Amino acid sequence: MTPSMARTLNAFGLLAVSLVLIAAFLDQVLLGELPCPLCLLQRVGFMGAALGLALNVKFGPHPGHYGVVILSACFGGMVSIRQILGHIVPGTGTYGSAILGLHYYSWALLIFGAIVLGCAALLFFERQFAEPEAAPARATTFGIAMIVLAAALALANGVSTVLECGAGLCPDNPVAYELLQGLKGP
Repeated sequence: MTPSMARTLNAFGLLAVSLVLIAAFLDQVLLGELPCPLCLLQRVGFMGAALGLALNVKFGPHPGHYGVVILSACFGGMVSIRQILGHIVPGTGTYGSAILGLHYYSWALLIFGAIVLGCAALLFFERQFAEPEAAPARATTFGIAMIVLAAALALANGVSTVLECGAGLCPDNPVAYELLQGLKGP
């Protein structure tokens, strides 16, 4: 696999992670399902994975960048497992809507696992790490667009988290945006 092909695959990976974040954000904004603290930490895991993929797109493939993706996905996976275990006990209920029979945190665990496996597989293609003899290739327009999309999603999620949690701890079962409640007055 050439470095250029690896960049393209990483750009598509960045698109896939961005689509996951878009789905979660749309659910939050359109359906009013505010993310719980564990849901927010899973989004951090996805954003960390997006960062590593974006580094590969912008600067070329590097094992350290894949390391960022894998560690971020492992973090997000552990948070997902924690949330699944919190809802597995009978009578504890669930959090959020289900899609095709699985809740978002269950889907998140599966996606984090796919991210780890995908990056581990890409690490076997050592030719992508070879230094080019000519001038180094640049990120494609598609790659740059995916970086901008991921950065916009990170910013939007950051702003919504501040609105939801304010300056304190996020509520366990959020029902309203804390900062927007303060704007309504008495």
